[in-house]
Amino acid sequence: MKNGFKILAVLLVIFSVYAFTTETKSKTIKIVIDAGHGGTDHGAVHKSHLEKDIVSQISSKINALNKNTDVEIYFTRTDDSMLTLEKRAEIINKIKPDLFLSLHVNNNKNDDTFGIESYVAKESLYSEESLAFAADLTSKLSKATSLNLRGIKKAPFYILKNTNCPGLVLELGFLSNESDRKYLTDNANQEVIAKTILDFICQIR
Repeated sequence: MKNGFKILAVLLVIFSVYAFTTETKSKTIKIVIDAGHGGTDHGAVHKSHLEKDIVSQISSKINALNKNTDVEIYFTRTDDSMLTLEKRAEIINKIKPDLFLSLHVNNNKNDDTFGIESYVAKESLYSEESLAFAADLTSKLSKATSLNLRGIKKAPFYILKNTNCPGLVLELGFLSNESDRKYLTDNANQEVIAKTILDFICQIR
């Protein structure tokens, strides 16, 4: 009888260790950060300020700040390479992340237009999940920064329609607006944006 209890105790320990290991592994999150534009594709431009540089700087800061071993962050580009939308979607689909964020900076002929906005695609099978992620992230960004929240919009962007996971295009402000431009080109403010995005990523389960 005692041997039976011993065997049962050993089995319970083995099961607990296995369950804990499985649970720990399941917590690993895969994220892709897509810094928009690159190379000869500058994106939005205002004098010496280029969209491709701003989003690349923020992307690099996210990478440098991440110390969470349960969060694997991949990047479609880590230099000034120009990637087609097809190539970006291909990279994302190969990684199969839990979420991808395509970082951009907006532009408008009306320089009074300002603030953060995000886009999801209704054509995506992950539209509802993407919408929930977008609402959470933009809310956190509006609280952590001085950037105005313009809301979530739906658009049939290629990268949103052709990726097999939740994803959103995040427009971090308007380079054409003086206030947004000053905020987005400041190193300390970029650090705040990067940290807020990373904190959001780390709480995804």
